[in-house]
Amino acid sequence: MVPVPRPSQVSTGAARSPHRALSAAAPRADRGRGTKIPAARSAEVSAPLIEGETCWRTAHADRVALLVDAQAYFAAAEGALREAERSILLIGWHFDSRTRLRPFTPDPTPIGHLLIRLARERPELKVRVLIWNMALAMSAGFEFYPGRARATFVGTGVSYHLDRTAPFGASHHQKLLVVDDKIAFIGGGDFSVDRWDTARHLDEDPRRMDPDGDFHPPRHEVMAMVDGDAARLIGDVARERWCRGTGETLKPVVTAGDPWPDMMPSSLEDVTVAVSRTRAAHHTYSPLRESEALHLAAIASARHTIYLENQYVTSRVIAEALAVRLAEPDGPEVTVISTRQSPSWFDRGTMDRTRDGLIERLREADVHGRFSAWCPLTPGGGGVIVHSKVSVIDDRLLRVGSTNLNNRSLGFDTECDLVVQAETDAQRDAVRTLRDRLIGHFLGCTGAAFSEAVNQFETLEGAIRAMNRRGRLEALKTNAHGPFGKLVAAWQMGDPISREDSFRPWRRRRLAEAAGERARLAVSAAVLKLEVHPQRQVVGGQPHQRGVGGLDVQHADPPADEQVVDAQDRQA
Repeated sequence: MVPVPRPSQVSTGAARSPHRALSAAAPRADRGRGTKIPAARSAEVSAPLIEGETCWRTAHADRVALLVDAQAYFAAAEGALREAERSILLIGWHFDSRTRLRPFTPDPTPIGHLLIRLARERPELKVRVLIWNMALAMSAGFEFYPGRARATFVGTGVSYHLDRTAPFGASHHQKLLVVDDKIAFIGGGDFSVDRWDTARHLDEDPRRMDPDGDFHPPRHEVMAMVDGDAARLIGDVARERWCRGTGETLKPVVTAGDPWPDMMPSSLEDVTVAVSRTRAAHHTYSPLRESEALHLAAIASARHTIYLENQYVTSRVIAEALAVRLAEPDGPEVTVISTRQSPSWFDRGTMDRTRDGLIERLREADVHGRFSAWCPLTPGGGGVIVHSKVSVIDDRLLRVGSTNLNNRSLGFDTECDLVVQAETDAQRDAVRTLRDRLIGHFLGCTGAAFSEAVNQFETLEGAIRAMNRRGRLEALKTNAHGPFGKLVAAWQMGDPISREDSFRPWRRRRLAEAAGERARLAVSAAVLKLEVHPQRQVVGGQPHQRGVGGLDVQHADPPADEQVVDAQDRQA
């Protein structure tokens, strides 16, 4: 195995990057010659799902649908809510009751009005909403901060609560909606007035207007919708959060109906799924780092492709794990899609600077030409906010949730992801189709057209460059920073690892470097085990061992499918 450079040996400056001048339109001759993507293959490695380590529990889903962008999510959520019989349980990071589920139509259906109407018309239906009690400094940026919704629901039958149980400096970041324990939604999207967009991400769209008449920029979100035992599993997560936040214990409900929206076809059927969580230690609650453990195990298990689209890419743990795989002569191709520039001034001054250093780290580790990072653009060349949190490993593992690739999501905030394990040829075909659909929608082409390009060019980067005729994906640029910017990046300002460094950023660099080194060693060990025992599961030795590959990793803190969306777009 090729040795991986230590973080201290890698410059984050712009001048040293061999990819600085790489054009999104003109491929280099030596690009895309890494691991070729087989057109069809069997499951060479078991998916790294170990209950109690990389996930909480596994369950069966009769149907899974990937909802690409908020137009699809809001439409599906409205359809499910209208069919609710006994229980609606909504868990969120932010909530604005004015959010219109069908903007620019005769009945725009604000989410608050719909919940109130359902609670009043159906006395047997219990409507519960639990939202993080956002810090004052952060809520000041929202005109309709979470506390204002409390007045909206007084005397309406809707039980609305703010969750104050996160450690100081942390947030409750899970986004869950469970209807009758029959259907559940999970992903990165909240019901907020600046979330709605279509998969076309137009430069100007009158439907992206908020209640005050202001327009928000194009935004990419992804949610998953599941039924069966998988929905009940997510319901268990939501009920645990409700109990923790309110003190009220809820029981699962049983109904005869099926709230699955008729207009939303399933993307996968009869599959095994799992839930992975993050939770910081707080009072009587023990820490959970299932999300981080799954990321490391999944990266170690990848044979051909690692596809990541995420709002943030600032975790040293993830960067070091990916660097290990990029250093291998025959390792997987790594493709990252993120926002060109964060929308908030705070994130631009902190998270973007840290991301620049980590992207440069990966580009310098990419000695075999298998790494590419991109940002999506509108048809007119404007930026698209990437708010999704999606991972696709080969054609075996599909992950959708609230977990960002940053420090706080992996150990400090409260997070929850759904993981789909593809076990049959049909399921693996479906996972590839979903991945190609996601990349294709950024390029302005169909998923099928992008799949054909993958088959022809044999790598994701080769297919992207071939299909990027309109320039809708731009190579992610990094910036050279002065002394202050380098200090911000080194201390990873705004991105705490745990309570130990939450308000002591000078401790963060040491903690991050140590965590990154442990991740590098753990992934290296797991890959070596796979090379020696190629038919064995990648992670874990005995069931009670912790960490990747049996190596203890200690921490600081003990669319609806395209046709449906297009039809809705044309109708609107």
